[in-house]
Amino acid sequence: MSTQQNAPLHVRLSEEFMRRITDGDWPPGFQLPSEAELCREFGTSRGPIRQALAFLRSEGAVTGGRGRPPMVRSSVPSQSFSTFNSFTEWASGIGKKPGQRTLEVARREASPEAAEALGLMPGTTVVEVLRVRYLDDAPAMIERTTFILDVGRKLFDFDTDSGSIFAFLKEQGVDLHSARHTIDAVAASDEDAELLEQPEGIPLLRERRITRSSDGQPLEYSEDRYLPALTNFTIDNTVERRAALVRIHTEGATP
Repeated sequence: MSTQQNAPLHVRLSEEFMRRITDGDWPPGFQLPSEAELCREFGTSRGPIRQALAFLRSEGAVTGGRGRPPMVRSSVPSQSFSTFNSFTEWASGIGKKPGQRTLEVARREASPEAAEALGLMPGTTVVEVLRVRYLDDAPAMIERTTFILDVGRKLFDFDTDSGSIFAFLKEQGVDLHSARHTIDAVAASDEDAELLEQPEGIPLLRERRITRSSDGQPLEYSEDRYLPALTNFTIDNTVERRAALVRIHTEGATP
């Protein structure tokens, strides 16, 4: 169960259920225990169990409902975008080996698009990062990220080839609280094609993200470009909950 003992019971239950899924205790295609069985196991009523199961459905982790028993989906991300996970966490959560190759970490003037997204004056100094991200050693995504200077300067003390930038920044106390994602499709540029080892002009999924602190200050702007043969995005919503955007690995796909 969650270490956050003050969290509501349904939150702690949902964390435990998600842990069982990501750890493989409840593998893809597994039919979850009945509500009665879960009530007995955790010594609680059906209310918190149903809330926790509803959360898993909204996250895209399980299917079922309205008389159908919940089952673990055949391809399950560790978290949805609504829970704000990094590429490294997501890749590890679906059993893939994450990787990254850093091409640049540089201090320079913000581009017009980044300055507008971050609410900065033209010419403001920022830190830009360019990385290629990998799934099982295959190039899957290009990451072009701009951080405000106070946040980005911390990366000069971090090996950006070693793992998640977001995890490192959180360890440094950076308040990465919320993000807004915009997704569309673009044609691969010459640089994109070379970095992804693909033909020029192939369609890519583009995710543009603005990350803010808990007080609403923009901290990061990123434009990530994914190979759609390896990754796509789904949205699960209900009348009770806002849509949860979920990143899905395309099983069996080849670049």
